Amino acid sequence: MASFVSSKTTAASRRAIDLLVADDSPRYCEILKRALSRSGSTFRVVSCAVSHSEVIRSMNSRPADIVLMGESLQDGSFTGFGVLSELRNCFPRTRVIVLLKSNREDLIVDAFRSGARGVFCRQEPLHALCKCIHAVHQGQIWANSSQLRSALDAFASTAPFNLVNSRGRVSLTKREIDVVKLSVDGHTNREIANKLELSEHTVRNYLARIYEKLGISSRLELRLSSIVTERSDPAANRKLIAADSGVRASSLRATGS
Repeated sequence: MASFVSSKTTAASRRAIDLLVADDSPRYCEILKRALSRSGSTFRVVSCAVSHSEVIRSMNSRPADIVLMGESLQDGSFTGFGVLSELRNCFPRTRVIVLLKSNREDLIVDAFRSGARGVFCRQEPLHALCKCIHAVHQGQIWANSSQLRSALDAFASTAPFNLVNSRGRVSLTKREIDVVKLSVDGHTNREIANKLELSEHTVRNYLARIYEKLGISSRLELRLSSIVTERSDPAANRKLIAADSGVRASSLRATGS
């Protein structure tokens, strides 16, 4: 498996993690709920849903920490992807893992572009899913090596990550670089605000300006693009680091293919 390593501790993993399981098959939801409950991990499946309306109703009633979203719901094929943007906008503290039936490259890329924090193929064992849930809950991005390659290739083929302007200077201010560092490390807006002694509103404004300057639209793109930049343009990455000695690229841990 591969995941972006967060600087945060594992303290959050010691409390119960509330899960919502969503899929077009009620039977699959129930099987997965029982398996997770018996896994020995600190998981609590608070709800199961089989449609878009049930997902939103369940989240309004009792927001989950992690949503395990099947690629399809009873609303139709691949309708699970359509719920991701709404969850990201309405429940920003909830993280979504998409459960794929196969490692199709287009579905992996669509999942990440839609706001998923992890992708997981159903053919993989339960213990790997448990690791995936814990990693995403701690602020990491989860994918296996082949899935990660697909995502990085897709982001590398889009507009470049413009860290350096035409004069060879870093296009971000020092404060924006501070925000980038903490965001890439997996910190939430609230945690960034606390560390930098800012309001959450100010952090959101900084992120909006950063996204505009770099030509991206989400925190996930910021993380993936930072990895693409580190690989394709190390000189730009060195200039970013030189601009603030506290900035470092997010490291990558790989434990399999």
